[in-house]
Amino acid sequence: MHKKLFSSVSKEKRRRNGEVKTKVLTTLKENMDAMKQIVGGNSDVVLRHILIGHEVKGILVFISSLVDKQSIEENVVKPLLYFAHSEEQKKSDRDIEHMLREVITYSDVSVKYSLEEAIEELLAGKALLFIDEVDRIVVFETTQFEQRSIEEPGSEVVIRGPRDGFTETLQTNVALIRHRLRDPSLKVQFNKIGRRSKVDYALIYIENIACPQLVEEVKYRLACIDIDITLDTGILEQYIEDKVLTPFPQMMRTERPDKVVAALAEGKVAILLDGTPFVLLAPIIFHELLKSLEDNYDRWMISSMIRFLRYLASFIALFLPAIYIAMVSYHQGMIPTIFALSIAGTREGVPFPAFIEAFLMEMTLELLREAGVRMPRAIGQTIGIVGGLVIGDAAVRAGIVSPVMVIVVALTALSSFAIPAYNGSIAFRILRFSVMIVAAILGLFGIVMFFIFITIHLVGLRSFHRYYTYPFAPYHFSNWLDLVIRAPLTLLKKRQPEDQVSDVKKKDM
Repeated sequence: MHKKLFSSVSKEKRRRNGEVKTKVLTTLKENMDAMKQIVGGNSDVVLRHILIGHEVKGILVFISSLVDKQSIEENVVKPLLYFAHSEEQKKSDRDIEHMLREVITYSDVSVKYSLEEAIEELLAGKALLFIDEVDRIVVFETTQFEQRSIEEPGSEVVIRGPRDGFTETLQTNVALIRHRLRDPSLKVQFNKIGRRSKVDYALIYIENIACPQLVEEVKYRLACIDIDITLDTGILEQYIEDKVLTPFPQMMRTERPDKVVAALAEGKVAILLDGTPFVLLAPIIFHELLKSLEDNYDRWMISSMIRFLRYLASFIALFLPAIYIAMVSYHQGMIPTIFALSIAGTREGVPFPAFIEAFLMEMTLELLREAGVRMPRAIGQTIGIVGGLVIGDAAVRAGIVSPVMVIVVALTALSSFAIPAYNGSIAFRILRFSVMIVAAILGLFGIVMFFIFITIHLVGLRSFHRYYTYPFAPYHFSNWLDLVIRAPLTLLKKRQPEDQVSDVKKKDM
């Protein structure tokens, strides 16, 4: 079903975009006139006339800022200049095949039959060869441009494990994955996206591990995207995710090749886009937001303790300010007497209720965090730490907030930093303000109701038709060995079963 949909969507997109293929003309002048109409006015487009053999004329077209000129000179121009045709070969339809087989030393050479296809290759940094009285275009892979070297990922701190990260070059990123996963079942499928940008992207999966329905679903959703320019995988993520009205991410993003390889071995699908180091992994489930790849590199007792701390940190990051507001505003009797008197003493002279106090401090913390991210890296962390200390101390001295509130906000900030997935941490930060408002209105009752509402939302959420709360719901005890705790690796021998697919999707399959 999905194959038919994928094909029909592709045809519909071509029809809607008005892509009528223009055949290559036989005369060199007509082809050059057509090329000038399309790419004329660009100073970096080079048209070089070449005499192939004794009498055959040709024109080599390339963009000087995207190609390796020395490679063109050595592997294309020189062999063509020494290529001699016989009288039969000049008129034969096999001239190009003979030239590609016995003359050109390039390994990556193709033939195009329409100007539109050739123009796409030209804009991607390849060289085109037009030959007089030949209705085909020879395309040479000559792309070369400056690229960033392989470095440690900037957005993911590596404690233990490989320290190489993805770059902005698609071929380099695919090579980093193939270097680690030398499996013939590893499938890499290239395609283009964007009406105008026509950016290359790669869909990667392991054929006998990934669910075929999942692969077809990802292909179908990518084929449905109709957009002019695609600059980052974050744009693709917003177009292909299941639900828009949710703060929780439905795809994982990473800069680490080892993380992608581990996900592929679990049956996931990776989406790589040329021009960005961030790779999308689909599908994901909730507890993967609190897992780190380093958990598998350490012994199981250490990893289990750290993972349990992450679950505790996620609870603190979401509910601690709200619990403080509810206790101070409505449920003072639930606080131990000595502690309640201490809080009352620190709040003496504070002009704002607990909710306004917490809201001001949380907003200040978010502003400092955003300012630290936007500032140069050398001083960004300093501004965040020093700014927080200075503003917190000044606010307490001025009597705007209580010292206990500063402690609550500091613990909340530390807990949010303990969540490995950055997009998961943002979800908790967004929900924190909502639960604070509910706690200010309804107290602990509002917090409980908010927790029930979030649980219902998570249970109903899907990531590519996979249950977001698996293996909590649906219940699957064997996968609890790699959930809150991380059991010894000798016990983790099975992948997640297919019963995590939603019942609605199973009917369609």
